[in-house]
This record gives sequence, structure tokens and C-alpha cells, in this order.
Amino acid sequence: MTATTSARPDTVPARPARSAGSVRRRRRLPFSPWHLLLAPLALTFAVPLVWLLLSSVMSDAEINRFPPALWPSGVDLGGYRYVLGNAMFPRWFANSVIVSAVTVAANLLFGALAGYAFARMRFAGSRVLLGLMLATMAVPFQLTMIPTFLVMRKLGLIDTLGALIVPSLVTPFAVFLLRQFFLSLPRELEEAAWIDGCSRLRVLFRIVLPLSRPALSTVAVLTFLTTWNDLTWPLIAINHDTQYTLQLGLTTFQGQHHTRWSAVMAGNVLTVLPVLLAFLGAQKTFVQSITSSGLKGQ
Repeated sequence: MTATTSARPDTVPARPARSAGSVRRRRRLPFSPWHLLLAPLALTFAVPLVWLLLSSVMSDAEINRFPPALWPSGVDLGGYRYVLGNAMFPRWFANSVIVSAVTVAANLLFGALAGYAFARMRFAGSRVLLGLMLATMAVPFQLTMIPTFLVMRKLGLIDTLGALIVPSLVTPFAVFLLRQFFLSLPRELEEAAWIDGCSRLRVLFRIVLPLSRPALSTVAVLTFLTTWNDLTWPLIAINHDTQYTLQLGLTTFQGQHHTRWSAVMAGNVLTVLPVLLAFLGAQKTFVQSITSSGLKGQ
């Protein structure tokens, strides 16, 4: 009896090749589609800044011309010479730097201490105190400027730089943002330091704060922007021109009957430049802090 076995093919037959017309290649943009929306928006927001820069090198006649000139006929640095030639301008700039630097440093220090206390320490009334502190963020400045003025007058700080510094030594926003960032840090790092004998303050300054550079940079930039651009409170608390900040000093370039617009534009360019440099220098850490500070919301 002979058995016949069917031979199995050693190879699998190849699939029929697809026709070139049936293969569709997906074309992808070299950039995100969101850029098609964000690029025009960015240009729209940049137009006032570009116009400010161009107007600063125009003459007063070109700025006052109607319809307004969109491009300078030539570079006129008369506005910059008028601003930099003003004997008080360096003093105003130095006052703004002093007030902003002290305010930023104080917010970083006191905001970190208070934020760490709210994030890691539990004491009687901590949640109530945190809620009350956050509620003050909803109170407009117009309701508190008169009581603040009376307090500063009792302290003898009116018409001094101290009147601009003391009310802003610590802000609820700085405490809240740092608290939220501290909550996102793992407790194991702090517990290991406690086992090694570190105190709470040493853990804060040696362990927590070095890991919180994004949040600290964000607090520094936002506090600097708010203090540097503030005009309302210096207008109330300062009377003598030697104590003017830069924003308050620029108002002197505008008269009741005549305004040197070229000097106003040049002064604004010099005022905006430190703000742009501060924001561009901390842009990456600013975005990183905003995205990570909301990981925990206890």
C-alpha cells in the first residue's frame, strides 16, 4: 500500500503588488497646524510694539501728521537725546530698578516660606487662612489704596521708595503659585533629608527651592512686570520728582498744551526693553511652571 502525501509548499505565495495609484502618501506640514492660527495672532500683537519702535525714531511733525506716517522718512534720534539728556531720567530708572529688585527678592523669600508652610504643614485654621488669603486676590486695588495710603502715612513712608516697596513685599499670587508647585514635588525627598537630620528651613533652602526654579522664575517675572509697570500707586504715594519711578517720570513729558511725542515714544521703548528681556530670559521656565503647578490641587 503506497501512501501519497501532498507536497506542502515551502514558501508562502507573495501578495499581489498594489498599484501605484492605490498608494496614497499622507502629506504632513513641516510645522504644527496650530501655527497657521498662532502666527497671525502673534503678528497682530506685535504690531503696536513695532509701531512704537518706528515712532520713536520719527520727528514730532511726522508723528502728528494726519494721516499718520507708518514708516519714518529718516532716523531721527531727537526723542532719545531728549530723554537721555534729562537729568532726572537716570534717577527715575534707578528708582524703578531698586523698587522692582527689592519687591522681587521679598516675594521670592516670603512667598516661598508661606507657600511651603501651606503646602507641607498642617496647623489650626490653615485652610481657612489660605482661603482668606486667596479671597484678597478678588479685591480690586481701588478699594484698598486709601487704607494703604493711611497706613504708609502713619509709618512715615509717604514720598519715599519705601511706600512703593512695603505694600508689595509679599503677594497672595506668589504664595499660591509656590504652594501649588511645592505640592507637586515628591515628599520622599524631604523625608530622606529629615532622616539625615535636616530642619524644615534647611530642607526648604537645600532641597525644595533648587527643584522649584521654574516656579520661582515665574513669580520673579510676573512680580517684576507688575512692579515695573505700576503707575497708579506711585502717582498717589510719591510727590517729589526725585522719588519718581520711570513710569511716573514719563508722564512729565506730556504737557497740557504741548507734548513731545517723540520723547514719549523713546521713553516707552527704553521702559519696555527691560520687560522684554526679563520675559524672554524666563520664557521656558515660565511655561514649565504654569504646566506643572496645577498637577496637584490639595
